[in-house]
Amino acid sequence: MKREKIIEDFKGKKICVIGDLIYDRFIFGNVSRVSPEAPVPVVEVISERGVPGGAANVVNNIRALKGEPLLIGVTGKDSFGKEFLEIIRKTGISCENIILEKEVKTIVKTRIIAHKQQIVRIDREKTNLLDENIINKLKKKIENVLKDCDAMVVSDYAKGTFSHQFLIWLGEKVKKLNIPYIVDPKPRNFPYPEATIVTPNRGEASGFLHKEITKKNLSSFAREILSKTNWQAVLITLGEDGMALCERKSRETVLIPAKLKEVYDVTGAGDTVVSAMAMALSSGYSFKTAANIANAAASVVVAKLGTSVCTIDELLKSI
Repeated sequence: MKREKIIEDFKGKKICVIGDLIYDRFIFGNVSRVSPEAPVPVVEVISERGVPGGAANVVNNIRALKGEPLLIGVTGKDSFGKEFLEIIRKTGISCENIILEKEVKTIVKTRIIAHKQQIVRIDREKTNLLDENIINKLKKKIENVLKDCDAMVVSDYAKGTFSHQFLIWLGEKVKKLNIPYIVDPKPRNFPYPEATIVTPNRGEASGFLHKEITKKNLSSFAREILSKTNWQAVLITLGEDGMALCERKSRETVLIPAKLKEVYDVTGAGDTVVSAMAMALSSGYSFKTAANIANAAASVVVAKLGTSVCTIDELLKSI
């Protein structure tokens, strides 16, 4: 695949991203002693940073691949929400379609990292489903932008944005436009009607069918998922074992080996996979080619520490 063609094909692709917005915070430090108060390490803080997470990280990845993402989501009207929006603005992401609500608590994940290892993660969140008034606001945002987009991504972290009814409505809207619809899923919202392709990890896929994936049953497992949905394909990410792609047309499961790199942190790797798939499918690439591109992109981000992105240059080198 020629470098110039990927750059040309990806540039300017408009991708609508809707999903759970998460504020990822990182505290970096050193550990040199154990606390006298309890058998836990004492972290001496060196630096702190906040980055867009969840659906906002998908948008960051699409931007890094030269796409033009449109982010739709809900966050809280609290101090963390204001801080989160400011960080989003600084990265160049438009906040035009982000809804602020007093009733919503901003989702914050704070990771404490020392010597390139995560010591602990602190979560602040409420995962109640959004009420009907907020969902109606989201629907209006989607209707305003989706008609001008080349693909849509659902970034589902099971934090309350999506209900089965909302996903049925969403699937019908995308089907009418005949554009690729890519889902980063959670088992509780299975089966995501009308999705073009869904990208579960091993645990999420197991949650769909309530049984374990093994090397022996991988092919039949992927086919069974497709038999229970109307998706065109499923891409199961398997960590160090690579990815498994099964298309409805061929019913053949293709194993894509992982690129051998040292893994520092898998945070946000799923965001990168769904972003790369959206860019490739909206450019007219086949499922297999798109999956290989996503695999190459994921190998870049797992070699980085914390929530990160794969740039177009890094992707081309990885391919």
